[in-house]
This record gives sequence, structure tokens and C-alpha cells, in this order.
Amino acid sequence: MSDFLLEILVQELPYKFIPDAQKQLKDAFEKLFQEYGIEYKKIDVQATPRRLVVAIFDLTDKQKDIFKELRGPVLNIALNENGNYSSAALGFAKKNNITEKELYKKDNYIWAKIEIKGKSTKEILSENVERIIFKLQGPHFMRWGNHDEKFSRPIENIVALYNNQILPLKVLDKTSTNKTQGHRFSQNKDVTITNAKTYTDEIRKANVIVNVEERKKTIVQSATNCALDVNSVIKFENLDDLVDEVTYITEYPIPVLCDFDKKYLEIPDIVTTTVMSKHQRYFPLWQKEGKLSNHFITMANFVGTDKESMDNIKAGNQRVVSARLEDGIFFYKEDTKTPLEDKVESLKGMTFQKGLGTLFDKTQRIIKLCQNICQQLEIDDRDILRAAKLSKADLSTRLVFEFTELQGFIGENYALKSGEKENVALAIKEHYFPLSAYSETPSKIEGQIVSIADKIDTICALFISTQGKMKKKRPTGSNDPLGARRAAIGILRTVISNNLKLDLKALIDYSLNTISHDFNIALENDTKQDVYDFILNRLTIMYEKDYTQNILKASTVCNPLKNTDEFLARAQFIKEEVQKENFIKLAQAANRILKITKDKTFSQVDKNLFILNEEKALYDAILKQNINEKDIRQYTQSLESLIVPIDDFFDKVLVMDKDEKIKNNRIALLNLLKERFSKVCDFQYL
Repeated sequence: MSDFLLEILVQELPYKFIPDAQKQLKDAFEKLFQEYGIEYKKIDVQATPRRLVVAIFDLTDKQKDIFKELRGPVLNIALNENGNYSSAALGFAKKNNITEKELYKKDNYIWAKIEIKGKSTKEILSENVERIIFKLQGPHFMRWGNHDEKFSRPIENIVALYNNQILPLKVLDKTSTNKTQGHRFSQNKDVTITNAKTYTDEIRKANVIVNVEERKKTIVQSATNCALDVNSVIKFENLDDLVDEVTYITEYPIPVLCDFDKKYLEIPDIVTTTVMSKHQRYFPLWQKEGKLSNHFITMANFVGTDKESMDNIKAGNQRVVSARLEDGIFFYKEDTKTPLEDKVESLKGMTFQKGLGTLFDKTQRIIKLCQNICQQLEIDDRDILRAAKLSKADLSTRLVFEFTELQGFIGENYALKSGEKENVALAIKEHYFPLSAYSETPSKIEGQIVSIADKIDTICALFISTQGKMKKKRPTGSNDPLGARRAAIGILRTVISNNLKLDLKALIDYSLNTISHDFNIALENDTKQDVYDFILNRLTIMYEKDYTQNILKASTVCNPLKNTDEFLARAQFIKEEVQKENFIKLAQAANRILKITKDKTFSQVDKNLFILNEEKALYDAILKQNINEKDIRQYTQSLESLIVPIDDFFDKVLVMDKDEKIKNNRIALLNLLKERFSKVCDFQYL
């Protein structure tokens, strides 16, 4: 058993590309070994900003030899008139590197048994590593130097070792070696690698922690200990993205404790923490009593541990953060000279979307949608409409213009400072929720309704603006204009998690009609259906871990956008029933009926046209049903009582009778059944 090590040394990679590159490399080597039948114990892919590393342990050294039986020409071609092998048979033997004596006859053909020697693992790796490297995909790949191949950044060196030996490779103009470079500022810059097992320890001596998880733990632990020096803590639960980013931009992270003037604590904490964590990659510190500290931690990518180096890092970062916070405190003081309501008028000068007016126009539509929702839910709309009116006002402030990610959060702060009610201020912030697919939804009804109205308007505006030839600009797998997919998920999660009895289909209709009327845009025939389908598709994707796509599609008969609770209850019911014998028989009967009645719409049943007892019996059984459509379980059990008469009907009755009236009457009878079945689910998917 052998080990293999590959290190691709590059100039600093974009941090978002690194984890994806790790996955691509692991998948590629797994696929390679599966294809060639090479066994291994473990593939470990690690990375830093400057290197992608693949270590594979306990590899078999070669493919297994394969024995194959190959069929040659048919006998009347393989043998000449004298019974000897013809040129066709001899050519077959030559092609497969065997002698004439090794040919034999079987089943009227000439055959040969051949042995295919397995390739060595070293040979397989030599032939495929370069291909795997240049098969990596990512954003902004470019050609470097005079080479045609594209890569994220220029490649500086390749280490390739099979056990303790260099595996000969050539990647672009780089020939594989056993030597690499450590950290740029390490005293041990030149490193000789022995093998895959010792690589991690050898590169660590040159100030490189190659293991991603180890680097992440180092960041968290060292920053935590550093914070304790000033009696503070770091709220890591809110900093997952920051920890990941710092992990992928450092090779040897070292915490540096810094501070700023306490005067900057006068502005809202969200401004200060956003400047530090989002803009500067700093870890904000909090005093143990819960107040924001004027200290912060930056992670240096090892520049030595001497006092002068550390002091230079500290001074440089303190200058940067002070400049950013100075802007923040200036904008905050300017913004708060006037109340939030006065800023609504400024939205008239801010375009929402080309052809669909300004943010002021959007605000007016949000107000109308909120009124519509409140009417549906039969609740008081005063505070909700106030929150809707002020929901976008902070977009015209200087602070949000500078720090766009603060939208909503600044609106809440300015609303409270302007004397607005707490529930109104909270709704201004939370109407942007959820901020991601799995984050929290608005906590109060005011925020929930304004959030739904805002997102419905965004989606409907997008679909109206992309009618006709512009449809290609609608959301796709890789393109999500205006965050429409995220908005749809936000609407559905808000409705479902807060048990809102809301008819989304009616709300979509109202929104589309409002936009088309306000801007004199004709609605195309399929636009409404496109919006329904778009949101319904998000709903099925949300629950694909709980239910199969077939069950979700089958459950859509109950108009999910009108009643999401019923849709989810229907899906759960089908999931429980779909493996039961009676339900399987019911599905079989339903699908048989669906095939016969496809595109046939006769609906009037005339019992006087019945000839056979089986069709009369089926009709009588349908009429005797005890129908309770509100109880899906009871209703389905009632349908199951029809299985026997349905089977008898199909055994004895020819639906497509020569007599047109009898045929149409039998189709009408089946259509009556189809209508009953459709109230359970769409059986064609089961």
C-alpha cells in the first residue's frame, strides 16, 4: 500500500473559491480511482490561501489484471473453404495480440480469451493529475503568461510524491519536485517534503497550518484567549462567515489586540460591528456585562512575533478603523437631525427598477398590499401601515448609503430616535427578514406583513418587467435578479412558521394588477401562472428533504398558495399512505382512469344508458359514498370502497363501445371518478 501527495502552490487564491476547490479535487480523485478500480483508505484535501493539497493514503499500487472473452467473426467468415482460419480470423487474433492457437470456436463464432494487465497507480496518476487540476472550475479564471489553460491564480510550484519518491509530472511549465515554499515571512522558507504522512508537520515548521479545521480552531481559541486579556468576549455565534473568511485568508493566524476611541461607541452598535466584521475582518469584543467594547482583534497572517511587527500591525489597523468610524459618526449625526418620516419624500429620487418607478412608488404599493393582507387576516392595520410607510425611508440616509448592509437596522434605530412605537420600529428592521434561507423570520405581526408585502411586490415587479423577450432575465439556477428566489422562500417561511391564514394566490393577483395598472403595462396571459409556478417551486424545494418530489407534486391539487397548511398536511398524509396496499390499489385505479379519460371531457352521466350490471354497480357505489372532503383520511377511505366495483367495471365493461352514446356515457362515469380522485391528490405522480 502506498501514499500520494500533491501540493499546488499558487499566488493568493480568492477565499470563496478555496472550499469549492477542495470539494472539486476530492470528487475528481474519487471518480478517478473508481474508474480505474484503485482502492484507497482516505483522501484528505486541505487548503490555505497559497496552496491546494491532496493527500491520499493506503493506495493499491496497480489495477487488478482483467480477463476478457472476446467474440470474433462468425464462423462462415472466420473459416475458409478448407476449414482453416481466414484472414478475418487472423486479423482478429493480431488485433488482440494473441496467436492463432489461442482462438477457439463457440456458438457459431470465433472467440479469444485475453488478459488485460492493470496499469500501475503511478502511471494512472501521472496521466491524469494535470487534467484534474485544469478541470477545476471557479469565478474569474484566467490565462496566465503564455499558456492556454485557465486557472484562478498563477501556479508557482508543484509537489508530487508517491511514497518517498517524486512522481514525474509537468503542469504548464512547472516540473514536479519534493521542495516547496513555507510562509512568505517564515525563517524556514525552503521546505523539503518527505512524504504524505509527514507533510503536515514539515510544512508547519515553515509557519503553515495546512489543515483547515485546525486553522479555524486556532483562530477561535487564540482570539478568545486574547479577548480575556481585556476582560471581554467574542460572540462567535454571529460571526460564522467572518471565521470562515479569516480561515481561508491566513496560513498561520496570530491575534493582535487593538482599540479605538470610546467616542465611537455613541453610534449604534450595529454600525461599529458592521464596520469591523464586514468591512475590515475584525472581531468585535463585548464586555461581559453585554456592552460593546472599544477593543477589537485582527488576525495577522504571521509576520513574525517581534514587538515592532506587532505594534506596526496594531497601529495600522487602528488608523483604518478610526477613519471608518469617523465617517459613521458623522453620517449618524447628520441623519438624525431630522425625523425618519421626513426622509420618505427623498425616495422619489431613488429608482426601484427601470420602468417600474421609484422606491417611493414601491413604498406606496407595499402600503396597498399591507391593507389587502390585513383585510384577509381581519386585523387592525394602523401600526402595520405606519411601518410600511417608513419601511424604506432609511435607504435615503447617508449612513445606509455608505453601509448598505445596515438597511432596516438603521431604520429601526432612527425610528425609535424619532419617537415611533417600538413595534413599528421593529417591523422596519424585520421586514427584511429572513436575511438568508435559514435565518429567523420577523417576530411580530407588523414585521411579518410588511415583509410579505415587500417581497411579493419585488417578485411581481420582476416578472412584469421580464415579460415577452425579456423572460431570459428571470431567475435561473445561477442567476437571481433582485434576490427573487430568496424573497419567495422568505414569504413562504414567514407564512408557514407564523401560521398565517393567507391566500398568496389572491395576493399575487392583487400585486400584479396594481403594478400593471400604475405603470400602464399590459399583463401577458402567462405572467400570473409564471409567478404561481415560481413560488410553488420554491415551496416544493423547501420540503424536498421531508418528502419526495413525487409526493410534493401529487399534493399540489389542494392549491398550496391558497392554503400552505393544507398542502403540508396533504403531503404528510400521502407519505404515510403511499406504501399501504389499499392506497396502492387506489393509485393504480386512478391512473387507469386518467389514461382513458385523457382529453375527454364528457361529464353528464345518464343511468338509462347503462347496459351491464358492473357499470350500474359502480355508479351506485359512487352515489352511496359518505363524502367528507374536509377530512382527507376519511374521504380517502371512502374512495377505497370503490376499488372492487372499479376492478369489476374494467374486467367486464368495454369503455370504447361502438355506440357513441354508450361510450360517452361510460367516459362521463369515469370522469366522475376522476373528479373524486383529484380531491385526494394528483395520482399521476404516484
